[in-house]
Amino acid sequence: MATTETLSKEAFEEDDEHYVDAEEKGLLSEEPPMATPKLDRTGLSSKFWLSAGVNTASTAAIIFVNKRIFETHSLRHAQVTFAAFHFSVTATLLYVVSRPSIGLFQSKRVNILHIMPLALGMIFNVVLPNASLAYSSIQFYQIMRVLVTPCVCALNFLVLRVATPRMAVATLVLVCVGVGFMSYFDTKPFGGAQAKGTTPLGVVFAFAGVMATAVYTVWIKKYHAVLDCTSMQLLLNQAPVSVLAMLYIIPFSDDITVWHDVEWSTVLLILLSGGLACLITVTQFVIIHEAGPVSSTVVGHFKTCLVILLSWVFGSKTFRGGSVVGIALALGGITSYSAVMHKLSKK
Repeated sequence: MATTETLSKEAFEEDDEHYVDAEEKGLLSEEPPMATPKLDRTGLSSKFWLSAGVNTASTAAIIFVNKRIFETHSLRHAQVTFAAFHFSVTATLLYVVSRPSIGLFQSKRVNILHIMPLALGMIFNVVLPNASLAYSSIQFYQIMRVLVTPCVCALNFLVLRVATPRMAVATLVLVCVGVGFMSYFDTKPFGGAQAKGTTPLGVVFAFAGVMATAVYTVWIKKYHAVLDCTSMQLLLNQAPVSVLAMLYIIPFSDDITVWHDVEWSTVLLILLSGGLACLITVTQFVIIHEAGPVSSTVVGHFKTCLVILLSWVFGSKTFRGGSVVGIALALGGITSYSAVMHKLSKK
């Protein structure tokens, strides 16, 4: 999952945000009917709150863990291998939970030639944001992810001629302005030194990653409809194909010799990253099943705020005024966008 956070997180966000506005983060097509969330009479179930807590903690943790992994300079040049590991973990987990003895979802086999384009798109969707995290501050990386929504809306208008309501467009303008503020101030030297929170290369990877995610998300709409699969079924088919494709890419893209010198502490962090990805995958499914996609989107916004807050508390760089303004505009804009589209969907 990204791991833009990770592949797992991305896959489920594509599902739940669609139900909020039919366009949020990708204009995803409707999934096959989901079971009505089971809520007790007092409100959200304890299973939801437990899953939401684990999901939030895991999402925040995996970003900081991955950032720490990429601080090992040599591993910055092994991005495809790192993504292949996550894909393998995700595929294994989904295979296990799809077995009849567990039955979290029902697997569905898809022809490898049919799924190959989406599997290749998924590689860019994860590798480019990961590369951005390696060369950017955590807060910049996280804020850039909200830019996916306006990019998807623009793609759907240009390609599919699907227009976004004017009120929603106004909120997306705030998102773009906020990201612009954050990009400008986070790439400037601070404290009289030449150190920067985000490097120009990080900005390039971030924008490339946003575009890759936007294109991939628009493709998901087509594949949901054509193959009649849920996101978990699609992901179970995509991940092994992506790993197979990356085996041919790795010799040309990565320096595979760096793995000989990786310290055991870093290996443990990599394994921890894979474990956190598993927790995100399972708990995100439970959140949607227990409380529905709208609640899942609210949890997503909370996670974004939490990651930014933690990066400020534990980071070595203090936020400057311009960065704070940019973050406030971006978060306020994307939250308002979700609220507007949810309100319009009820009319």
